[in-house]
Amino acid sequence: MLRDIGPAGLWPREQACIRDAADALLFCHDIAADDEARAAIAVVTRLADELTQAERMTPARARTLLDDIWACGPTVAADICLAA
Repeated sequence: MLRDIGPAGLWPREQACIRDAADALLFCHDIAADDEARAAIAVVTRLADELTQAERMTPARARTLLDDIWACGPTVAADICLAA
């Protein structure tokens, strides 16, 4: 997903935020017990909202990005509702 968006679409700190969230979920075994993973998801969700509001990303693309990040985590994460 990051390769598709490219460096022209996202700043390095934004790319790092996305990678951090994906990494946090990748190494998460229980989202309810993992404060770091929940915090990373909150940060990347805010980023997706900011990118959408600034019209740098479409709402559909932001949802796809968040779905891709959630897919890195435990299967229980699919049951958690997202606001994006």
